[in-house]
Amino acid sequence: MSDTTETGPMLAADGTPLKVSLNRALRRQKLRALALIAPLLLFVLITFVVPIGSMLFRSVENEIVRDTLPKTVAALKNWDPSLHELPGEPVYAALAADLKVAVEEKTHTKLGSRLNYENPGMSSLFRQIGRSVKKWDLATDAPFKEKFIEANKGWGDFSTWRTLKTYSPAYTNGYFLNAIDFEKGPDGIRQREGNQKIYVTLFIRTLWMALVIMGSCLLLGYPVAWLLANLPNKTANLLMILVLLPFWTSLLVRTSAWKVLLQQQGVINDVLIWLGFISDENRLVMINNQFGTIVAMTHILLPFMILPLYSVMKTIPPSYVRAAKSLGATDWTAFWRVYFPQSIPGIGAGAILVFILSIGFYITPELVGGTQGVFISNRIAYHISSSLNWGLAAALGTILLAAVMLLYWAYDKIVGIDNVKLG
Repeated sequence: MSDTTETGPMLAADGTPLKVSLNRALRRQKLRALALIAPLLLFVLITFVVPIGSMLFRSVENEIVRDTLPKTVAALKNWDPSLHELPGEPVYAALAADLKVAVEEKTHTKLGSRLNYENPGMSSLFRQIGRSVKKWDLATDAPFKEKFIEANKGWGDFSTWRTLKTYSPAYTNGYFLNAIDFEKGPDGIRQREGNQKIYVTLFIRTLWMALVIMGSCLLLGYPVAWLLANLPNKTANLLMILVLLPFWTSLLVRTSAWKVLLQQQGVINDVLIWLGFISDENRLVMINNQFGTIVAMTHILLPFMILPLYSVMKTIPPSYVRAAKSLGATDWTAFWRVYFPQSIPGIGAGAILVFILSIGFYITPELVGGTQGVFISNRIAYHISSSLNWGLAAALGTILLAAVMLLYWAYDKIVGIDNVKLG
């Protein structure tokens, strides 16, 4: 349809060209829609996008060394660690000048705490030298190399200077290397030794146990959801209240209840002894291990599997199964060939929901998992609240986020995210 006539462009009632008037109206509609969703966008930006962006940045940020010791970092550029020789006097003099300022600003202890993650003992080294530097006169007390070594022999240790040199850039991959059980050594990147290799094991354990919990929730939740979807509404509503009842109880209370049930002197062991299945000397160990974590988390996350399944099953017409039976199908064939394929969207939604929730749990594994049932999230929480190694916690969180996104992408390719429905 043309927007022009024989005498010129078509005009709106106010004399404006029709095309311009329509574009203006569409622009106003878009701005109005944007204004309506602006509060939600702002909320998501502040509470979701910004924290994740901050985590990603903190996992590589390392500006504290450069900002606290700018002269030392510049002087170390000409020092070659491969020679295995201590730096010369100019580097020690630059360090003395930097520490003089850092002690006044009280930033040298923060630097020591940061480097202590990479080389244990650096924190006390910087704390102790701070007390000595206060008494030094930069103009008359040179040379400083002997003074540093005299104050603490650690300043004469090659590993101290190698650590300063290695972590002097503004950005580092050291946190990510630590997160996969590697470290920067004198000869480059190397794998950690012995019992220091814990994070890869925790990642594998987290993903594996999350899959087991997801599977157990599906096995237990599918029959319950089918029952709710096929019972009369009055009975189904009563049972639905029982499914939702755990949401009315604190997560900590539910986890503590499982500690009482599963411990060796707990209710379940006492009942098994009373029934004669086990003897008092052979009580089952069901807590402080992976079994305890799986049982407790399955109970906690089961409603998140039942609800998506129920909402999808409720939309499946019962006449489909009756039609299949009328055509000669057995109960099993009618279920497997007709009913089950229609419930797959609910399975996908519940599986994704339970899996993503389970890998982020840390309270329940901490209380019932012991040393064998904790997740990587427990180590992230430890580094955030106890060791204060936020860089390593951010790197662990980033790797976990990447693993989830990778699995999500694989699920989309294999099953199709469009097939996930909540009803």
